[in-house]
Amino acid sequence: MALFFVNGATFATWGVHIPTIKARFVLSDAALSVAMFVVAGGAILAMGPVGRWVARVGSARACLVGGVACALATASILAMPAFGWLLPALLAFGMTNAVFDVAMNAQAATVEAGRSRPIMSALHGMFSLGGMVGAGIGGLMLAWQVPPFAHAAGMAAITATVAWVALRWLLPDHPPAPSSDRHRAHAARALWLLGALAFLGLVGEGAMYDWSTVYMREIVAAPAGLVSLGYAAFSAGMAIGRFTGDRVRERFSDAGTLAASAWIAFGGMALALLWPASATTLLGFALMGLGAANMVPIFFVAASRLPGLAPAEAIARVARFAYVGLMIGPVMIGGVAHLAGLRIGLGIVALTMGWIALWGVRTVRPWIGAPAGLVRPKQAGRSGR
Repeated sequence: MALFFVNGATFATWGVHIPTIKARFVLSDAALSVAMFVVAGGAILAMGPVGRWVARVGSARACLVGGVACALATASILAMPAFGWLLPALLAFGMTNAVFDVAMNAQAATVEAGRSRPIMSALHGMFSLGGMVGAGIGGLMLAWQVPPFAHAAGMAAITATVAWVALRWLLPDHPPAPSSDRHRAHAARALWLLGALAFLGLVGEGAMYDWSTVYMREIVAAPAGLVSLGYAAFSAGMAIGRFTGDRVRERFSDAGTLAASAWIAFGGMALALLWPASATTLLGFALMGLGAANMVPIFFVAASRLPGLAPAEAIARVARFAYVGLMIGPVMIGGVAHLAGLRIGLGIVALTMGWIALWGVRTVRPWIGAPAGLVRPKQAGRSGR
């Protein structure tokens, strides 16, 4: 929980200082978009080798290395003297964050496998909570005129310390369960399907990050004081969903939770698009967050259970699809909005959620149908771990 929390706070530190970087280097919107693309691109490029490396050295050690490396990269961003130096620093930040992200989720899969109750959703909730706290502290640092590098260096020191202290309590990974060629072929197909669903799920999440406030201002015509609440409502729904998700997963299975989540998200977006008033839109965005909250945790847990694959490698492959969706989704919606209006553009989000509910759950049910937290212990018994 501490690792997920500081990872969220570290990423929020970068987000808080995006305007700082834009002002320091006098960047246009296009140049700033390039800088943000470099972060996501670094993560996507790193996902393949990172998964294999984490599987080789173990997620416990990788959490330490990834945490310290991500901390150093975070501090370096605010120390760069020129835009030409900034881009490599952002690339390193994206890549090291990918290491930390995959290692944490692989360790989380190991911990959940040894428990009778699921925990993955709550851990992702800690990431969200860390982001909220990190953003709040960042706002205070800006208000108190703390030098940006001092803020980033302080956050980096906290992250590195937590990663170092946590190492002694982290668990050795389970080796991949023995599997036949047929099972490995099924696992490869499952990875593609889980990755496709992760892509669709993160298209919607990315859209909420980038377009919810714009929708509140331009389509809903909400009062100035309510405009920023669109993103806040989505974030609140996501936090509630993640901190309650494990109990829901335990009672209704991952497949049942995923189906209900997709329908809730679809209903929320439909409400916001069909009835664009302030109250109904905020409710719709909150439902969208509630529905989206447990999708990625479920996809990661399902990937970690696939036979013949190390959890870290499987999670990294699915995470690569998720990052692509998070990066491409807002751009795609912006293009459609330019041609047909923002309501039609955000209709893509409703369609992706409906597609997951109608088709996606049925397709991946063989890999996510078992109750969370019960699969790995049974495999452990069969493989003699």
